[in-house]
Amino acid sequence: MEDGSNIRRWEDLDIDILVKIFQLLDIFQLTSGISRVCSAWRMACCDPLLWKTLDLSLLKSNFIKIPLEPFVYVDGRSDRILTRILKISLSLSQQSIMTLIFHFNLYVSDEQLTYTAERCPGLRRLVLPAWNRIKKPGMCKAIRGWKELESMTMPSIANPPYILEEISTHCKNFSELKIMGPCDIFFASSLAAFLPKLRVLSLRCSILYKNVLIFILDSLQHLEVLNISHCILMEALPAPLHRRTVKEIDMSIRHKASRLREFITCMDDACVMCQRTRTDEGLVRWYKYEEGLWKTDEVRSLTL
Repeated sequence: MEDGSNIRRWEDLDIDILVKIFQLLDIFQLTSGISRVCSAWRMACCDPLLWKTLDLSLLKSNFIKIPLEPFVYVDGRSDRILTRILKISLSLSQQSIMTLIFHFNLYVSDEQLTYTAERCPGLRRLVLPAWNRIKKPGMCKAIRGWKELESMTMPSIANPPYILEEISTHCKNFSELKIMGPCDIFFASSLAAFLPKLRVLSLRCSILYKNVLIFILDSLQHLEVLNISHCILMEALPAPLHRRTVKEIDMSIRHKASRLREFITCMDDACVMCQRTRTDEGLVRWYKYEEGLWKTDEVRSLTL
């Protein structure tokens, strides 16, 4: 009869091997309680290699739209699941998170955002969710804690100056921005005022007026990469009923863009994404299309 002395236990497995195994798990599996199996598993679960990126893009809120602010009602169970995952993740990560990705339909609260910001102060890249439930004080408090922030993907908002001003003041290494929504002259003016040294900008899949594009090219002198792929480019005429779509980028704009390292465009009638942008009138309804399509970008550093 064997005495079991040659039987290896999971807790005896080399930590590096455990970490490699755990790297194959998604956020739901990592936070399911495996860190409580034994001390070795706990140690492996806290390895920084697992937490360079906190990817919550698989997590969406269960919500309904309502007519009053914040214009969405989030089911309490959704909130509890998110809070639990955040608490476990931020405890195990031990401040090693450098990239934080929220799903665009994850309606984070002020408390959840500021709790997260306090526990990942070394954040370099942020992919923001819809921020119906995030108020100005909460957003400002979070940005002030992310002094190492370099890159952000964000929805367009009605009043952008305050967040861009916070980034300008507190995030000295910030250089890369993606806006998932229209960029009007007001937004572009805020970019020029607060982020004049921006190097990478993506405005893909939205409506863009020629005067706004020209303003960006003239004002952001440090810009190196500009992505306007699949945008509906419009003439800036005063009467909305007489707006005219531009079919190709004229030579004057191309001349201004020639100083850029990359000027990425696509205005092809046969392009599926161009067709979708036009169908959705410049505000792409990502939920209608392939899961994860919203994560793509022609700029390699901005794709997920």
